Amino acid sequence: QVQLRESGGGTVQPGGSLRLSCAVSGFTSGSLGWFRQAPGTEREGVAGVDSTGVTSYRDSVKGRFSISRDSAKNTLFLQMNNMQPEDTAMYYCARSWSLYLVGSQALAPNNYGDWGRGTQVTVSS
Repeated sequence: QVQLRESGGGTVQPGGSLRLSCAVSGFTSGSLGWFRQAPGTEREGVAGVDSTGVTSYRDSVKGRFSISRDSAKNTLFLQMNNMQPEDTAMYYCARSWSLYLVGSQALAPNNYGDWGRGTQVTVSS
């Protein structure tokens, strides 16, 4: 059984930074991703990393967010810099059995079967 637990959310001012972590237990192989969902909107892919370390990002976070995975510690990270109010959402980490999700496939929620409960991120002055 796969379990994912996010941490690191909080409130930050515009232009600030946060680092999210996701502890993965159980079957830890496969592709991993970060998703977010604001009230009244659909869940959207933010960033993904496949089993070989290839990363994928949605356009609006490129150059600001960075996804990484520490396979030895079974932990997924999302470094978020220069954050903006539109980044406000509940952030979820997820795992897919597929080893090589890249590009748009890495950002599609339907490709992931295991999910954490989320951590709230708020960007506000």
